[in-house]
Amino acid sequence: MQLKAIHDNCSGCRTCLLACAMENFRQVRPSLAVLRIEGLFPAPGSYRIELCDQCGACAEVCPVEAIQLEDGVYRVREEECIQCWECLEACPNGVMRFHPAMEAPFKCTHCGACVQACPRSAIVWSDEKESLEV
Repeated sequence: MQLKAIHDNCSGCRTCLLACAMENFRQVRPSLAVLRIEGLFPAPGSYRIELCDQCGACAEVCPVEAIQLEDGVYRVREEECIQCWECLEACPNGVMRFHPAMEAPFKCTHCGACVQACPRSAIVWSDEKESLEV
């Protein structure tokens, strides 16, 4: 299963960001979310959702192989990370994240909190592997 963004359904409420931060970091800090909502202004009510598509670009550039594929999801092994931040630069969707209080970068683990929280089904689970956006 892959996460799929249905941009036309997004109202920009950012509930998904809050759910992500709560699930993964136990903090009410949407800035920690590993997905992004971008307002496409001046078009009123038009938003774009940036999700991790598990492309592996982050793992490919990691010089110490601290990012490994496990059960279809790339995961950061914090204890192996040397904080070179090359993975942040390599992420084509801009959803590989860093926070000064953390030892290593972090990314989506496909926990599904964003799917459960979205009131408009703008983020859903999909069996489709080709297209992760609508």
